[in-house]
Amino acid sequence: MLPELFSVGPLTLHTYGLMVASGFILGIWLIARLGGKEGISQDIVYDTAFWTIIAAIIGARSVFALTEYQFFLNHPLEFFKIWRGGMVFYGGFLGAVVAVYICSKVYKFDLFLLGDIIAPGAALGHAVGRLGCFAAGCCYGIETSVPWAVIFTKINSMAPTGIPLHPTQVYDSINEFSIFIILIVMQRYKTFKGQIWWAWVGMYAIGRFIVENYRGDPRGVYFDGLLSTSQIIGIMALLIAIGGYIMNKKRFGSIV
Repeated sequence: MLPELFSVGPLTLHTYGLMVASGFILGIWLIARLGGKEGISQDIVYDTAFWTIIAAIIGARSVFALTEYQFFLNHPLEFFKIWRGGMVFYGGFLGAVVAVYICSKVYKFDLFLLGDIIAPGAALGHAVGRLGCFAAGCCYGIETSVPWAVIFTKINSMAPTGIPLHPTQVYDSINEFSIFIILIVMQRYKTFKGQIWWAWVGMYAIGRFIVENYRGDPRGVYFDGLLSTSQIIGIMALLIAIGGYIMNKKRFGSIV
């Protein structure tokens, strides 16, 4: 698609980096806005967001590096070139969860209340960031003959060129944007703390599991190719989300 927007001398503006940054900014803006309605200080939101972004980037890149460990062993400095693409959502998700948990203890705020605020912003931000993947060609799909197949032509694309592929990046973006709409509607009818958070985790796990069936990039497969790394994590995430949803409902009832 369009890995680079333009270059000025040695400086290059990568579309992937721009879209990921835009996703972070848009997500944080929404989280701060929703937090204000719940009486959560914007200072707490922005401080938490800063550490969450750092942890998410490290987690996302680290899991990707594990799936491509041979390449990174031979080219260790490539680990830091995140603007070229190559991040795993679930790695970023796990890193972000750890950061938010630690911040909840440091700043003494309600973890599940903030989780309900974070979920819509995270879904929206991820939906935008996935378009950066599409531009860079990472997270590409398998070869297909469907009418909406895409063909990457740029030689610096991370996807194979000249082959019609499933636009799995767009599938994932649509998945997250759809979830974002659902979560915003759910906010109006929320009956207990953690409801929005666990709904996001569970819905994304289901959608991602389906999209993974059309992915063609190397990302680690197990059980003779039956499941990918993300699908295994997704199954665990779905089970945890169901358990968390049930426990939170019993614990908090109609207290929001």
